Amino acid sequence: MKLYGYWRSTAAYRVRIALHLKGIRFDSVSVHLVANGGEQHHENYVAINPNHLVPTLIDGDFSLHQSLAIIDYLEAKELGLSLYPDNVQARAKVQALALDIACEIHPLNNLRVQQYLATELKLKNEAKAAWVDHWMALGFSAIEKQLVQSAGCYCFQDKITVADICLVAQVYNATRFNVDMSAYPCINQVVDNCNKLAAFQLALPENQEDAQT
Repeated sequence: MKLYGYWRSTAAYRVRIALHLKGIRFDSVSVHLVANGGEQHHENYVAINPNHLVPTLIDGDFSLHQSLAIIDYLEAKELGLSLYPDNVQARAKVQALALDIACEIHPLNNLRVQQYLATELKLKNEAKAAWVDHWMALGFSAIEKQLVQSAGCYCFQDKITVADICLVAQVYNATRFNVDMSAYPCINQVVDNCNKLAAFQLALPENQEDAQT
C-alpha cells in the first residue's frame, strides 16, 4: 500500500496510526502542503485526489481519499487489529465520537481554512487564533463530557478504537495552535495512554521522513 500525505496533516496522521495499529506495511509519499504553491494543487496529485487534500491511499489499482473512509476500508478488508467494537450500538457510539472530531472540529481549523481567513478575509494572527480557540473549545468541551461517561484507558473503556485515533491527532493539532488543554483531564489522560503505544509513536508527525520540510 502507498499513502500520500504530509507529516503535519491531521487527517494523514489518523491513517498512519491506523496502519501501524493494524501492522500494515506501507510506503509514504510526501505531498508538501505549503512548498511550491502547495503540492496538493499540482496536476499529478489532483489526478489522484481532485479534492486537493491529503491523505490518499493507493492499494494496487484502487485509490481512496478521506481518512475515515480509508480506515473503514482497512476494517472491511479485515486487516489486523479491529478498530471498532463488535456490538452494533457500541460501534455506533465510537463512530459518532470519531465524527464529532473529524467533521465538527477539524475542518474548521485545517490549512485551507486558515489560508482563507488570512488571504481572503484578511484576519490577523490574533483573530485566527481566537477562531481556532473558539471551535476547538466548543468541540473538546463536549467530548470531555462524553469521556467522563465512557473512558477507561481509552475513549471507550480499554479497547483502542478509531475514536482514539481521531482524538490523538486532533489534540496534537490543538497543541500546535497553542490551545489551552488544561480544562480537559479525561481527554489528556486518554491521549497520554495512547501515546505510550508503539503504533502511535511511529505515526507521530515529527517521526515522519518529511518532518520539518
